[in-house]
Amino acid sequence: MNQLYGKIGLVSAALLLIWTGLACAESPNLAPRKIEITRGYTAEASKCISCHADKTPGIIEDWKLGKMGHAGVSCYDCHVVEADSPMASQCSGLKGGKIFISPMVSSKTCSRCHPTEVKEFLKSGHADLSRAAVYDEKKAGGKLVALQLVHEGGGFMGVDSNSALNQASRKSGCQMCHGSEVELGPDNKPINNSWPAGVGTLYPDGSVGTCTVCHTRHQFSVAQARKPEACASCHLGPDHPDIEIYLESKHGQRYLTEGEDWEWDSAPGAWQPGDYTAPTCATCHISGIGELETSHNVNDRLKWDLMHKRSEIRSGVRGDGVKGEKLMAKVCINCHSQSQINSTSKTLDDSVALYNNYWDGAVKMKKELAAKGLLKKDAWRDGYQELMYYLWHHTGRRARQGSAMNGPDYAHWHGFFQVFQVYKDMQDIYNYRIKNNKIEELSTVMSSGPL
Repeated sequence: MNQLYGKIGLVSAALLLIWTGLACAESPNLAPRKIEITRGYTAEASKCISCHADKTPGIIEDWKLGKMGHAGVSCYDCHVVEADSPMASQCSGLKGGKIFISPMVSSKTCSRCHPTEVKEFLKSGHADLSRAAVYDEKKAGGKLVALQLVHEGGGFMGVDSNSALNQASRKSGCQMCHGSEVELGPDNKPINNSWPAGVGTLYPDGSVGTCTVCHTRHQFSVAQARKPEACASCHLGPDHPDIEIYLESKHGQRYLTEGEDWEWDSAPGAWQPGDYTAPTCATCHISGIGELETSHNVNDRLKWDLMHKRSEIRSGVRGDGVKGEKLMAKVCINCHSQSQINSTSKTLDDSVALYNNYWDGAVKMKKELAAKGLLKKDAWRDGYQELMYYLWHHTGRRARQGSAMNGPDYAHWHGFFQVFQVYKDMQDIYNYRIKNNKIEELSTVMSSGPL
């Protein structure tokens, strides 16, 4: 085990000569306590640092500037694995020796020093649920996988489903945010572009999660993770423009104009209003604030599921929405009055109800079309079904999330304004098919689909 753990944390020998406060108070002439701390690395750890300072100096410079380097946590402590680990390999500097490493560091490794954070993280939508959106063959009858491989990957054109060409769309896009299932070659190193990947990555040792998605290696900066840019690489775009919504909001406006002067590096749990004058993504969803402790379960403070086809109050693996609403209110109360919190919450509830009304109507029409055989088997060649996807995945998400985070342009122009347009087009298609008992010859949806 000495090989595996090296010298994690401060590699120190400390001699503490401590007199109790009572004794000191009674004997003021006694010498003060003496604290002596020495630092150092094992020979193996020092060898890693020396080698990588020459071969990958950027990594070492990052490490030197970060909290890990300051605390004496080295390359060795995070990358060394047992010889029988499924991820065990050797770099050129270790060939033939008894030390094995892996370039991959999962949340399991992080949990050795951060067990609470990893336990919370594994319950969140950033872990298994994230990867399932890309790799779960059972979801929606395999439609998610088909979308990536049959359609985006050119399978319908005859592109071989086992080829790198077919996988390119999924691996360059989907898995970079959602995560992958790492494949290994004969030397136990990752192959087939299956690593690095996003937050929900499944590693060969059975562990899940990539902490460095938010705490970028090799500084692992808490300040960086607290800034909205840390979330922006995944939470953006036409289907979930969270960073755009945030920057449009009054919270984002204050971040853009005042954020350079904020205190970003306070200790975990001690980052409070005053260090900042408006919340970031981390403030509301993760960080400790007021009476709330820090939590790496990003589902904890959420009431509604705003991502799926119909919004429901969160339950089961997606969290406890009733509890989540109360926890989020405890975030808001640090800066806002109860009346403003109530008004904002009511606006979101009403927006969710309005969207659900549109969705329920779309589902009703689709069921009637299906009963009469008036839907194409390939949904992506069917104008009604294609528009229904936009209703949910693009305009409907934007309307709901814009309402949740005070982004009026996304709630309105990119949201409900386009929701009603899409819905009316769906009604026209529905009416034509019901009246004529046939499907229109050509879909023109992509020429008018919402951006």
